[in-house]
Amino acid sequence: MSDVQLVHHAQNLHGEGVLWNPADGAVWWTDIFGERLWRHIPATGHTESFVTPGKLCCFAPRKTGGLVAAFSDRLATYDPATGAEETIAPFEPDNPHTRLNDGRTDRQGRLIAGGMNEGTGEADSTVVRLDPDGTVTTIITGVTCANSTCFSKNGRTMFFADTPQKTIRAYDYNLAMGAVSGERVHADMTGEPGLPDGSCVDEDGGVWNAEWEGRRVVRIAPDGAIDRVIDVPVWKPTCCAFGGDDLATLYITTSRLGTDEAALANEPLAGALLAVRPGVRGLEDTPFAG
Repeated sequence: MSDVQLVHHAQNLHGEGVLWNPADGAVWWTDIFGERLWRHIPATGHTESFVTPGKLCCFAPRKTGGLVAAFSDRLATYDPATGAEETIAPFEPDNPHTRLNDGRTDRQGRLIAGGMNEGTGEADSTVVRLDPDGTVTTIITGVTCANSTCFSKNGRTMFFADTPQKTIRAYDYNLAMGAVSGERVHADMTGEPGLPDGSCVDEDGGVWNAEWEGRRVVRIAPDGAIDRVIDVPVWKPTCCAFGGDDLATLYITTSRLGTDEAALANEPLAGALLAVRPGVRGLEDTPFAG
């Protein structure tokens, strides 16, 4: 299946972290290495971007306004309209090779953000939970490249991928404590053309995953089997999220990172925001409660 449409030809160096914000009726995403934050309003077609104070890796709207932001080396509050930023906590300051990467809020409005080792490739990064009061707690250790963080409709299952392991895992998620347990493999993707990157969940319990260097987005059914494949016209899709007023449009970010000019000439939509209507609805993310 492939009815993918161009939403905006952003030419992002590394588009990521896409989400739908019902508060302003807009799709938001980040260009991590381009150091810009993007906003697109489907109702009007208006698109704008903001220069970010560093590499913004993932983020979420705050209940009180503005964003909670996971920059490469810190968690912070951030207002793109004014540029105001206030650091909450540094991320792994004693490890020069790691940075924050993928994240999403849980159903209670806490931010779960995971890191990656961008230098040596060792499994020495972590996944942390940021509570509304600013407390930061490590919930997963031994991580090489955190991705695919998303939550089931009832919030009791957290999905996560350490990308080089080529699996999407599921954890029991304690709603009260924000802690994980019962780790198991939800989907084995070793036979797929790409690697598991960013994910989201639909209202029927399917996990939609962008396959890095796989030219596709797939739906993983509740039983762990891939039951839908959406081909995309670029090599490096990075993340996906349902949006629009009916939550029935799947938005897909893409990357030009590490792609030479000859390859880019053959895929002019690399770095664009894409979309498809796959026939199912997604779920709204919970704003950060702090």
